[in-house]
Amino acid sequence: MSITKKFAGGMTAIALIASAHAATAQEITVGYFLEWPMPFQFAKANGIYEEEMGVTINWRSFDAGTAMSAAMASGDVHISVSQGVPPFVIAASAGQDLVAVDVAVAYADNDNCVVAEALEIDASTASDLAGLTAAVPIGTAAHYGFLKQMEHFGVDVSTMNIVDMAPAEGAVALSQGDVDMSCGWGGGLRRMLEHGNILLTGAEKQALGIQVFDVTSVPADFAAEQPEMLAEFLAVTARMNAMWNSGEHTDEMLAVIAQDAGMDVDAAAASLATFAFPSVEEQLGEEWFGGATQTFLKEVADFFVEQGNIPSARDTYEDAVDTAPLSEAAE
Repeated sequence: MSITKKFAGGMTAIALIASAHAATAQEITVGYFLEWPMPFQFAKANGIYEEEMGVTINWRSFDAGTAMSAAMASGDVHISVSQGVPPFVIAASAGQDLVAVDVAVAYADNDNCVVAEALEIDASTASDLAGLTAAVPIGTAAHYGFLKQMEHFGVDVSTMNIVDMAPAEGAVALSQGDVDMSCGWGGGLRRMLEHGNILLTGAEKQALGIQVFDVTSVPADFAAEQPEMLAEFLAVTARMNAMWNSGEHTDEMLAVIAQDAGMDVDAAAASLATFAFPSVEEQLGEEWFGGATQTFLKEVADFFVEQGNIPSARDTYEDAVDTAPLSEAAE
């Protein structure tokens, strides 16, 4: 498999960087994604986090979870909202001391790979992808999903030319005919679908064990040194999720969320319709942080090792999940 950019070595280097600096009690930096509408953005746009936490928050947008890991390693970011599981696992496997503190969103139908329409390739002819070019954001949930789908269809990815592109770039490349397949999420995925088709639906991916969800992640030292601040942040987030899930505040929240995400209202609504925001109680249950998430982190890491994308995995990822802040937020 030809890959334009390798990530394993880069993440190993990140692991050697000094651990993230603890935030002061007055100011923190929080990472998030544009074109990725979520209920927390209603609180972000209205200054609710700052008001309730009593801190200044610098909000910093990213285009991939791998960049979030690097920013947390350097101490530039203290909380990353909606970091994909694969980039989190890659960083943790490389030795970076990160912990997942909540389940930000589940989105099996908003992360996928799109094949150029001119090729007329579907699930029944997926073997024709051998030897073709794919734009894949390396080290992300989309990368993991791509590898798992190719494994399912029996496509040898070593025959393919894999180009490392963020979803927005991949969408442009697909539209211009520069790549045969492009993988991504959010706005990038929507634009890809204007020029091609998917091979598997979200439900079909889940049936194959391809779970797609993001976590809120933080450096472990931040969680240890600012537990009350982190719990307050998660409590506000949980309240925004509950407001959205109730269905009673859609008109009030949607326009604000869309504007903050850099999207029009219809596009934001379409994305949100594919998202699920588990409650705190659900997250602390067996399906998520009560055991299933830790097991899945290990499965993802072992798969990346098997594929030759990272050199090694941890023996366990139990300590990569910290439920204390979320438990405190629930109280």
